[in-house]
Amino acid sequence: MDRQLISRLAHRHHPIAAPLSDESVRLLLDRALPEDGGTVLDLGCGEGAWLLRALSARPELTAVGVDLDAHGLAKAREGAETLGLTRRIGLHHRDAQGYTAREPFSTVLSVGATHAFGGLAGTLAAIRPLLAADGTAVVGDAYWRSEPGPEAVEILGEGYTDLAGTVDRVVADGWTPVFGHTSTERELDAYEWDWTGSLSAWALDNPGHPDRAEALRVAAEHRGEWLRGYRGVFGFVTLVLRRTEG
Repeated sequence: MDRQLISRLAHRHHPIAAPLSDESVRLLLDRALPEDGGTVLDLGCGEGAWLLRALSARPELTAVGVDLDAHGLAKAREGAETLGLTRRIGLHHRDAQGYTAREPFSTVLSVGATHAFGGLAGTLAAIRPLLAADGTAVVGDAYWRSEPGPEAVEILGEGYTDLAGTVDRVVADGWTPVFGHTSTERELDAYEWDWTGSLSAWALDNPGHPDRAEALRVAAEHRGEWLRGYRGVFGFVTLVLRRTEG
């Protein structure tokens, strides 16, 4: 079953593809976006949930989204049309890694997409040339809330550290956090229940679909990994960053 299709189905009821509530997203955008005008870029925008909310909150803002998922970009275009935002958003079907722009952006977002850049350091390196000297970056990534067991490391990988270590890495790379949000237990659980539940519900609603059995298997495997492998250990932090030296 195609990975992008799995992700689309799993995020049907949670368009922000990260463990963040609507209120948390609103607060992060409020802290990160310029008050008047400006431009925002989302590297790995998916269905454009962050960008559509940003444009709705700031009437003079313009936005650009980059993603490899053509279906997700089509959904973003539909959402922009529904909200009357089409003229203020540009969507590009291409790899976010290596994306270049003629002018730097006021705000650059990459939340829950660090895997596309090889990790947190690679994400920050990709953002740096795209961000205005006085601009703001919003980066969301995983961290260990407590010492992980071997199963959690096997599932999620070895590239993470604890919250303090994650912030230290960002600071050492030349960034200063000016705001942040650590996802709550409720947000983390809601995300996992939505992910596994939405995929399972789709399979049950489509008994004749050739991908039904695979969708149920993937959902059950993911649910088991979460409940027995990394629940209570996995955390997620979203940082609002500015360059320490312009």
